[in-house]
Amino acid sequence: MRFLDLAATSAAVAATSGRRAKVELLAEALRRLDPVEIAAGAGWLAGELRQRQTGVGWAGLRDLPPPAAEPTLTVGAVDAAIDAIAAVHGSGSQARRRALVHSLYAAATADEQRLLTGLFLGELRHGAQAGLLADAIARAAGVPVAAVRRALLLAGDLREVAVAALAGGAAALAGFGLRVGRPLAPMLAQSASSVDEALAATGTPAVVDVKLDGIRIQVHRSGSDIAVFTRSLDDITARVPEVVAAVRALPARELVLDGEAIGLDETGRPLPFQQTSSAAARRGGSAGARSTGGPTAAAPVAPAVRAAAASTGTTVLTPYFFDLLHLDGTDLIDAPGRERWAVLRGTVDAGLLVGRMEVDEPQRAGEAFAAALDAGQEGVVVKAPDAPYEAGRRGAAWIKVKPRHTLDLVVLAVEWGSGRRTGWLSNLHLGARDPRTGEFVMLGKTFKGLTDDLLRWQTERFLGLAVERGDWVVRVRPEQVVEIAFDGVQTSSRYPGGVALRFARVVRYREDKSAAEADTIDTVRAIHAGRPPAAPSP
Repeated sequence: MRFLDLAATSAAVAATSGRRAKVELLAEALRRLDPVEIAAGAGWLAGELRQRQTGVGWAGLRDLPPPAAEPTLTVGAVDAAIDAIAAVHGSGSQARRRALVHSLYAAATADEQRLLTGLFLGELRHGAQAGLLADAIARAAGVPVAAVRRALLLAGDLREVAVAALAGGAAALAGFGLRVGRPLAPMLAQSASSVDEALAATGTPAVVDVKLDGIRIQVHRSGSDIAVFTRSLDDITARVPEVVAAVRALPARELVLDGEAIGLDETGRPLPFQQTSSAAARRGGSAGARSTGGPTAAAPVAPAVRAAAASTGTTVLTPYFFDLLHLDGTDLIDAPGRERWAVLRGTVDAGLLVGRMEVDEPQRAGEAFAAALDAGQEGVVVKAPDAPYEAGRRGAAWIKVKPRHTLDLVVLAVEWGSGRRTGWLSNLHLGARDPRTGEFVMLGKTFKGLTDDLLRWQTERFLGLAVERGDWVVRVRPEQVVEIAFDGVQTSSRYPGGVALRFARVVRYREDKSAAEADTIDTVRAIHAGRPPAAPSP
């Protein structure tokens, strides 16, 4: 299949508003792929590269060659070229990778270059979400969509499911099951602004789990083989020996556990998320081994975890589990939560279980929420005890409740959008006011929370405030205030203030506030330190 045809499909999907029409466009493209092209092509239609890491970012896509006049690339040729780019490493890799990227772009037409850029940067937003791709795969293969969705949940890989459906039909899809050692997409939680709202969705009685500020882990054990996967299904087994040790000490022969791994300080309170994340990314750091009690129970850290801590001499990530998906040959994902959790309690030491409370009215749920926050955790997850484990779904059976931070910040610059946002100013550079200098300190960027109406409005607004118009970034006078919601503040060496917002998203523009009334960098640092912000002077 010509790569140009896939680029044309992407553009057509972006320009189409109807779900049925999008599905048909995607299905037609899937039908046209050769068998050896399905894995790559299906992933590209979902905005994902088959190669998870390529080493290509914004810097590697500067000063690209002009587009080719005529299309010559095929899906297979582009996939092979990206394979070659991803394989580059070692001395001189930057220059070699750049040469390969330029060679690929020189052979690509303008439309093909746009698709390549969206894929390399992970910013292909043409409206083909996973749900649409599941429908399209079913349509293209002539199989029930329920069969495709079930396979997706268990396989956790759209490309693998697309290959099976298009090559083997319903019979091949039926072969997907929970396989110990192969991660599956985790069940996710919707959000609510209060425990009352969460209970209205789940009903009562419900259980309230402490929401730890750690990293999601899924642990598979088959005999002596243990593997630990992240929420994105990356294998981090070698980086978390304490998690492996804790699971190895359990009596089960074969199991699949769902939980969180979290770093604790000497008092048993959670370390900042950034430290937990860094510990999972690399074994190192200056913190000594921890042997404190868990964040949700008085029980000490399991002996196996403590032993692993002593052997590494680094920040320990203690696992806490909240679900059990498989035990000794029996799949549990279709069982009600209360049954899975009962088996979990009989399988895992109490000191390695997430704090959980059964509630039948909002007051007790509120007490659990307050206790979780007092312990330094993110909040709670309210769960319906009769619901099965809906792998890969963000349904109404699990509802997370977290305190919501908002700040009024100033827009310092805006980046031109790509994909369906081409032609609009999209990604906002956000700054807090420095009361000592009157200048603004950048805290990060966001394009989240922007509707098409807001994109149109802000494009006109910021072009009117522009002081420097680049091909990618438009710098503006620091006058426009925007209300930003975020989940926390983390240490950052990337920005001059030393801190950055986590998961920032636009709430609304504040026409009623001037830049002089924006929140200060002192307020941001107070949130980062866990202190209440100082009251503004009258």
